[in-house]
Amino acid sequence: MGLFSKIKEGLKKTKDVIAYKLNKLFTGGALDDDFYDELEYVLLSSDVGAATTERILEELRDVVDEKLIRTREKVKDELKQLLIDSLDENPLPEYEYPLIIMVSGVNGVGKTTAMGKLAKKFKKQGKNVLLVAADTFRAAAADQLTVWSERAGVRIVKQGEGADPGSVVFDALSSAKSKGNDVILIDTAGRLHNKKNLMDELGKISRIVDREMPDALYLNYIVLDATTGQNAISQVDVFNEAVDIDGIILTKLDGTAKGGVVFAISNELEVPVVYVGVGEEIDDLEDFDSKSFVDAIIE
Repeated sequence: MGLFSKIKEGLKKTKDVIAYKLNKLFTGGALDDDFYDELEYVLLSSDVGAATTERILEELRDVVDEKLIRTREKVKDELKQLLIDSLDENPLPEYEYPLIIMVSGVNGVGKTTAMGKLAKKFKKQGKNVLLVAADTFRAAAADQLTVWSERAGVRIVKQGEGADPGSVVFDALSSAKSKGNDVILIDTAGRLHNKKNLMDELGKISRIVDREMPDALYLNYIVLDATTGQNAISQVDVFNEAVDIDGIILTKLDGTAKGGVVFAISNELEVPVVYVGVGEEIDDLEDFDSKSFVDAIIE
């Protein structure tokens, strides 16, 4: 299955909801207030978000007036382009190596699974990958990451439950330098009940990375569960207080009809969606592409 086919299949639930409503909306009729009200309802019900929906509709009205568009079919084309443009406003990071990615996220969003899939993705690109089990808070977190390291065929550095995450990261970076790893992926704890501890922990890890490998490209990604819709956005605020989030890994996109949340996440948080999870297999983590995404949900 090709890249676009995977994304299209993964977004089937979202497409079934949006496409049906849009196909009815874009079939005949005048471009009046009722049309825009209905379009607003479609976007909101797909979890595009209030602020993003309002902005898209304002821009769409302007384009329709400026280009003297009179048919709904052409309006649909303009809507697709506006949605693509809105996602492209936050450019994806350009990778340089050695590359260090620290991955955050609350428990239950599929963070450990995403780490394993990301490791496999880099491994397939010919990179020498190291997984770092810095989530020493959750029982069996390191064991789960070990299983994924074996599936991906990459090394892992870990310590016992309750160990200092900073110590794990320090050991991992020392190992990475000696082994010549291209990519270091750091898993972190997902607890939110004590925000100060979380912020202190992530800040400490960042300082260790900056000190031990100052020449590496260091990025902070957060994993969000697409099935939680708008609730995913509030999670970013907490982590953003601890570290500046550079990108988003959106998991479980195949399990929701609310794929429109991608637009809300990208626009309201001003952070790019870098990868999307569209299935259960280890290869089902895809590079996010705005055009493929929009084409998959709006025909």
